[in-house]
Formats: sequence, structure tokens, C-alpha cells
Amino acid sequence: MTTAGTARETTTRTGPAAARQHTLRERNLELIARAVFEVPEPLSRAGLAAATGLARATVSTLVDQLVAARLVRELPAVNGGRAGRPAVPLVPAPRSVVGLGLEVNVDYLGARVLDLTGDVVAERVVPGAFHDSDPTAVLRRLGDLAREMSDGVAAAGMTVAGARLALPGLVDPRTGLLEVAPNLGWSSLEPVPLLGLGETEVRIANEAKLAALAELAGGSDVAAPDSFIFVSGDVGIGAAIVVDRELFLGERGWNGEIGHVVVDPAGPRCSCGAFGCLEQYAGKVAMMRAAGLPPDAPLASLVTQLADGDAALRAGDRAAPTAGDRAALPAGRALGSALADFVNLFDVATIVLGGAYTELLPWLRADVEAVLADRVLAAPFVDLEVRAAQAGPHAALTGGARQVLQAVLADPAAWV
Repeated sequence: MTTAGTARETTTRTGPAAARQHTLRERNLELIARAVFEVPEPLSRAGLAAATGLARATVSTLVDQLVAARLVRELPAVNGGRAGRPAVPLVPAPRSVVGLGLEVNVDYLGARVLDLTGDVVAERVVPGAFHDSDPTAVLRRLGDLAREMSDGVAAAGMTVAGARLALPGLVDPRTGLLEVAPNLGWSSLEPVPLLGLGETEVRIANEAKLAALAELAGGSDVAAPDSFIFVSGDVGIGAAIVVDRELFLGERGWNGEIGHVVVDPAGPRCSCGAFGCLEQYAGKVAMMRAAGLPPDAPLASLVTQLADGDAALRAGDRAAPTAGDRAALPAGRALGSALADFVNLFDVATIVLGGAYTELLPWLRADVEAVLADRVLAAPFVDLEVRAAQAGPHAALTGGARQVLQAVLADPAAWV
């Protein structure tokens, strides 16, 4: 797994920290755990000793502790044709310690459980309409869903290490406060207690940033670049900036609100109170409205309409319905305009489009790329790339669960 996600804390020290024996053990446990989790092919104890520089006896003791804690699993011994004891490959333990990703979005609630191998153990996504909703009722409902899933995996012998709650707005992970989520109509809210999850440790995070972490982790044949702008398109539009495989968080972690970048000051009023924000042109509801579809219609309806229009044009019908094009073209130009500002400001050449944009990219790409070529100052000198996200639907659920497991990996001694 790749370590990323939370803002670094600065600590003032009056002198060097004492090097205690248990501190050394904790660091070595983390070193061994990371080596097991991050190598492309499983290593044996001897391989771990060579990779980490630790003595074989030390490695063996630490591995035994990680195995007993159900963080690491031993595979059947492999005889490589050499004399001596067969090697025992070591891998992350499946279905043992798990992370829980939770999300409230405008049109769904979601929960997903991942194990240490990255496999999805359980998940539920419940459609709904949560614009201007009652946060107490919505979060209680999500808490009931989370409890049901936690009880299920616990009954199967797994331990939930914690949860991350993804929200579409400005969140402060340090205080646990949701400052504002315009599309939900929520503000100045402490959401975690409303879940009612008792002793389960829950932290909050921005939806787009957790989705970017899921993208960064890979899981497909197309590796994520080291630096990219991730854009999560749904009813709202959020973004995350990844530089050298780390989230760029800004002063409070509130950057990336691309949905509220103004693309036309004379445009319609946005839920945030401003006029002409990107969400009013390239948000899911805006695209549905432009295509003549109900605002709550499934994304598949818009995709079908766009595909039917393409088919009619290929058949030579120049009078084919263009409602889908009316939705896609303004969205593509507006999205390209906002992204050009981001590229000019942050000098990141790869743009990853997630959420609804992943499916709509074939109809958005030409306009997005045309605007980027026209408005990015460095366009003649760099290869700007627009690509579809690989992390799959509801990526923030995956990113949240993975962030929980990253905390386990960062402190395996707490589990030994």
C-alpha cells in the first residue's frame, strides 16, 4: 500500500528524543510490515533480512509476532532447488484486520470493507436524495448500515480497525468538524457522534481526497502517475492534487474545491451562493437538465442518449437528437476552463477524471483537451494528459478503508 493522506503535524522539540528499546522494536516492526506489504513478490524471512538489513534472528522474531497478530500470513514453503530449509513466503493476511470506508453523498450512502490484501470483503451502496437533508437522520441511517456490516465481518472472525467517513465539502480532520457541504445543505457539524458507532474509531475526510488515494493505490494494469490532479464528478465536483505520490493539502486541507471555481460570472447561482460555478455546467444535475433528463435520472440514461446520438451520426443522420451533445459540450468546455486554471497554478500535467466523468469521458475529452491546449500557458512544451480513473465506482469508500489500514501498517506494534 502507498502511504498518503493526512496533514503532517509540526512538533517543537527541546532536545533529541531518547532512543528506547521498545521504540526500536516498534520501528523495526513497521519496517518489516512495510516490506511485506509493499514488495511486488512475496519475500521470505531471509529475503526480508536482505531487504531491510536486519539480522535474520530479529526478522524471524518480528515476523512471528506479525503472524500471531494476524497482520501477516505464511504461504506454503517453497523449495527453490537449493540446499537447506525451504523458504516460506510472507504476504498480507486476508480477512483478518479490515478497514471500513463510509460515505454520504448527495444521491447515495455507502459502506465498504477492505482487508489487508486490498480485497473488498463487503459493501453496500444505498441510493437516496440527500440534498438539504437532516444530518441527524442521514448519519444515523449510515451508522446503522455500518454497524450491520461491522457485525457481519466480526461474526466471520475479522476485526474492524476503524472507519473513515467521506463527505463532499470542507472538513477539518483535526477537529472532526464538517464546516460546510453546500450540496447536502450541512454546515458547522460534528458528524462522527451522530453515526452512533460507539468504540469504533471514525475520522472524517473529504470525498475527493479519499478517492484520489484509492486511485494512487492502483489495482489496475494502468499505474497511477506520481503526480496528477484528480477530479471527482457527481452532483458536486471535488478535486485533489497529488504531488510525488503525496496529497497536497494546503494549510487546512481545504483545497481542491474545483466545483466552485467560477467559469462564468454571469451564470446561474450555485448552492454555495456564488454565480457561474463549474457545478452549474458540469455537475451531474446540470448535465441531466441540459440533456432534457430528470435531475435524478441514472447516469446510464445520459450515456445511452449520447451513444445513440453517436450511432445516428455514424449512420448519416445529421438530424439526430442532440440533447446529449447539448449536455456534454458545455460541460466539457466548462470543465476544461476550470482545469486549465488548476494546471496553470500547480504545474501538474496529468488529469484523472473520476466519478461520473469516467463514463462520460468519451464525450467530454475533445472539449476538455481543446480548452487545455488553448488556455494552459505551458501546453506547447508539455504533454498534457486526460485519463479516466481506474479505482472504480465510489472510490472514496476504497480510499477511506485503505487509509484505515495504512494506520495499522504505520503502527503494527499496537496490534502485536
